[in-house]
Amino acid sequence: MTNNPNESVPHIHWPPIIRPRRLRTTPWIRNMVSEHRVTVNDLIWPVFIQEGNNLRTSIASMPGVERLSIDLLTLAVKEARDLGIPAIALFPATPTNLKTQDGEEAFNPENLVCRTIRAIKAAVPDIGIICDVALDPYTSHGQDGLVRNGVVVNDETVEVLCKQSVVQARAGCDVIAPSDMMDGRVGAIRKALDNAGFSHVAILSYAAKYASAFYGPFRDAVGSANNLGKSDKKTYQMDPSNSSEALREVALDIAEGADMVMVKPGMPYLDVVARVKDAFKVPTFAYQVSGEYAMLCAAAANGWLDREKVILESLLSFKRAGADGVLTYFAVEAAKLLKAQ
Repeated sequence: MTNNPNESVPHIHWPPIIRPRRLRTTPWIRNMVSEHRVTVNDLIWPVFIQEGNNLRTSIASMPGVERLSIDLLTLAVKEARDLGIPAIALFPATPTNLKTQDGEEAFNPENLVCRTIRAIKAAVPDIGIICDVALDPYTSHGQDGLVRNGVVVNDETVEVLCKQSVVQARAGCDVIAPSDMMDGRVGAIRKALDNAGFSHVAILSYAAKYASAFYGPFRDAVGSANNLGKSDKKTYQMDPSNSSEALREVALDIAEGADMVMVKPGMPYLDVVARVKDAFKVPTFAYQVSGEYAMLCAAAANGWLDREKVILESLLSFKRAGADGVLTYFAVEAAKLLKAQ
């Protein structure tokens, strides 16, 4: 073998004629040929609400994230709106005394979520409000559905989810986001909303939600970790080993009336995001979940990663995979970083 690369690699010119590095030489040309970009319009901010006034509670497993009382959350949402964030997603920390076996507080029109919707719509009417539909914040056992003889039952749960969706829509929610993974719930919720006069309210389905180990800090935030205990959600959330099954789940939800679909978790499931977007060409979102957030925060806090750079790079990875938007706890920080660019 000689030192001439052209002799050891046939049909390759040396010196090279094609030089991809030409398009990487300066910032302006890199920006000009960039295939994907993250903008503030891609960001949805998940927020945690709690009872009380002028109260904020830090979440140890999610550094920088707090549960806020309605008054403080309203101020935070105004800041998010001013930064250009288009929507928030609400998650309640329901008081223990209101949690029951059947989660009746979920469809109480005066529950924490409904009061928060009304307060935010009064103060910040031009931001979108996405509401989670599932029973785990309201049940004493921490499951997303009703439990009968040790089994999470499907159809009876869906009836309750329909009630929950309607009270949220009546309070002013813009997008109903069922995360429960019960069979048939999207079609039932769509029918319930339409019958109640809320045909304009959209559905963002957690269509491919996996039984993941990345949700731990979230359960701390909403106070369901202790309720769930050593139980799991594997009988209704998806097996992490499956991706083709996700396409079936998404197809069913679209057929039942979902306007948008979501994959959860996010970064460990970018292959699923890409397959869903390629197959269906519908608005597709991903959730950068609490475990992903916690990992990046921990690595940055230890000096192992550059926090600002990995925030934006991680969000860019969702866009590259095909996501139209990302639910991320970094939303406010990312919006500020994008504004500073």
